[in-house]
Amino acid sequence: MFDQFNRAILRLLQRDGSLTQREIAEKVNLSANACWNRVQALKRDGIILGQTTRLDRGKLGLGLVVFVMVRTRHHSIDWLKEFRRHVSSIPEVIDFYRIGGDYDYLLKVVAADMAGYDAVYRRLISGVELDSVTSYFAMEAIEEQRPFPID
Repeated sequence: MFDQFNRAILRLLQRDGSLTQREIAEKVNLSANACWNRVQALKRDGIILGQTTRLDRGKLGLGLVVFVMVRTRHHSIDWLKEFRRHVSSIPEVIDFYRIGGDYDYLLKVVAADMAGYDAVYRRLISGVELDSVTSYFAMEAIEEQRPFPID
């Protein structure tokens, strides 16, 4: 049951996960009980995966964002498991994708500065054999952590 009410609830929660059930219900014109039931169903169905708090990177001293493109010659299941384990152990890697095209993986890394990124880079290349690592440094975050388009 993915109707206008569920879509409205999801749009609201993406923008502000701290809204109370009552506030959500009022904004989508449902009773608090009906709203609560819908939110619980969305959680049960795995559409709502949890609630988090967005943080200001800059105020936390994480002003550098780097997009890291990785190419490898290895494509075995064992290598992939080890690579995933290795990359996932680096807390500065906040997004990690396997991609198609000229590169095999895309990582989004946050660090305080270039020295911080260099430490991440050294850790990344020391754990597993990689063919190439290319880094792109973000100059400005124009839009970051945008909500999903729910129509």
